[in-house]
Amino acid sequence: MMQTVVSEPQGQLTIRTLAMPADTNAAGDIFGGWVMSQMDIAGAIAAVERVKGRVVTVAVEAMTFIAPVKVGDVLCVYTTIERIGRTSITVGLEAWVRRHELDDRKKVTEGRFVYVSLDDNGQKRVIPQG
Repeated sequence: MMQTVVSEPQGQLTIRTLAMPADTNAAGDIFGGWVMSQMDIAGAIAAVERVKGRVVTVAVEAMTFIAPVKVGDVLCVYTTIERIGRTSITVGLEAWVRRHELDDRKKVTEGRFVYVSLDDNGQKRVIPQG
């Protein structure tokens, strides 16, 4: 499968965070689970803003690790609302890094997460349209 090279992030910048030494795996790179966690946080922020209420993650439909994240990288996660169903919302995510305080950005991960809107009692809630 051929990957399209995109030099600019797609979507809205939702979170930025610094990759720290405590988040490394045995090889010295940032642990993939940490990157996935940051993406889930960003996706939930975008979903909550759109549904105007509580959400929970129900699925990761796609996740591709393109390049490693290094200690000291600034991880930037961009979100795009891809689909709004009756009670679920799908968010496309891209994770990019800025290295060594440079303006150069590199795409490191992309994914698609699905969230379900919940009411105050933890039951599925119909997402308001518009």
